[in-house]
Amino acid sequence: MNKILDTKFMHPRDQITLIIARIYKRRLTTTSGGNISIIDKNGDIWITPSAVDKGSLKASDIVCVRKNGTIEGKHKPSSEYPFHKSIYECRPDIKSIIHAHPPALVSFSIVRQVPNTNVFPQAKHACGTVGYADYEVPGSYALGKKIANEFIKGFTAVIMENHGTVVGGTDIADAFQRFETLEFTASTILFANQIGNPNYLTEEQIQFYEENSFSIFPVLENVEYLPDEQEMRLEICNIVRRACEQGLMISSYGTVSARLKENNFLITPTGISRWDYHLNDLVQITDGKCEAGKKPSRSAQLHYEIYKNNPKINSIIITQTPYLMAFGVTNNEFNVRTIPESWIFLQDVHALPFESLITETESISKGFNQNPAVIINNNYFIVTGNKLLQTFDYLEVAEFSAKSLVMGASLGNLVPINDEQVEDLRKAFLN
Repeated sequence: MNKILDTKFMHPRDQITLIIARIYKRRLTTTSGGNISIIDKNGDIWITPSAVDKGSLKASDIVCVRKNGTIEGKHKPSSEYPFHKSIYECRPDIKSIIHAHPPALVSFSIVRQVPNTNVFPQAKHACGTVGYADYEVPGSYALGKKIANEFIKGFTAVIMENHGTVVGGTDIADAFQRFETLEFTASTILFANQIGNPNYLTEEQIQFYEENSFSIFPVLENVEYLPDEQEMRLEICNIVRRACEQGLMISSYGTVSARLKENNFLITPTGISRWDYHLNDLVQITDGKCEAGKKPSRSAQLHYEIYKNNPKINSIIITQTPYLMAFGVTNNEFNVRTIPESWIFLQDVHALPFESLITETESISKGFNQNPAVIINNNYFIVTGNKLLQTFDYLEVAEFSAKSLVMGASLGNLVPINDEQVEDLRKAFLN
């Protein structure tokens, strides 16, 4: 589970208002749509109110339904309270629930399908197999019963027919990670279908990845903090937050690193929500050793190899974005010969097989001598640069380019910049 909030110091009201604000700002629900709840140790349920603007919700707006049924607060509880209660009654391991109408998952709900989470390893890990609840009137006892029946089967994420989705978690951090990951997965599958046919991983491939993808470094006992390191830590945290706000990273996935000197670098950790990184969460890797007491990103070994083999690279971003990964889960080429800026920044972006991430790490790292970015199929996008802001700019350009290609697919065939025009760009900007 990704730690998103220190729940020991936050009231359920504050947790709910923070998360609903993130969901609303990311346009994953509407002013009137969606609801969040938390059940506390006393069995009391804290829930978003009915008919109150999700864009300006305050902690004082959150309603408490006591275990004995007494309602406390200045509003009525959400009309969907019955199914929240039903889920808590049948699944005591679930302590928080998120229901909303995010566009991609609603698309699945209105065609009577569930997203196949085997499209990415972390999607399967975070969401599992997704359940499906047949339609009933919103807010009704019958709807609550049908949803609860899906949770009884062991699902923690359920598509609600012609309605949306509901996810549960061991706390609000777990629920939000699952919700955000599932919507990202659904979006990627939808965009992939616009340009080709999505390819899904087998259970064996996912298991192989889970067993072999962790980076293990010896412990760095004595950490020396450089004079400008604090500033670099702040820049990394700001870039990660910016990526989350723009939908270029989600709470459960994304890694950023920046070179300190030689082959030493700072990298984001694993096990903490990308929305909530603090300066002290970042991990220093020095002389191939890891800062004691911290867990670097699972991809830290790849970062190490890239820095070792590419002295001009000073920052790396690894992430998943829905339009880029639409190319990463199909056999379609991500052709950046669309507009001059795209090719100048990214040049030709190649796609590598899923297994190469485990079996050919060093080979992948050496490929950045020629091209600043690469797609690892069914996994992620890697982009490199001289400075962190430059690298982030490359990421933005890549996702914008991918979006244009996906959108353009409905209009006709891509007409790229030709070889002669590319050579003119090379002479003007890269020599």
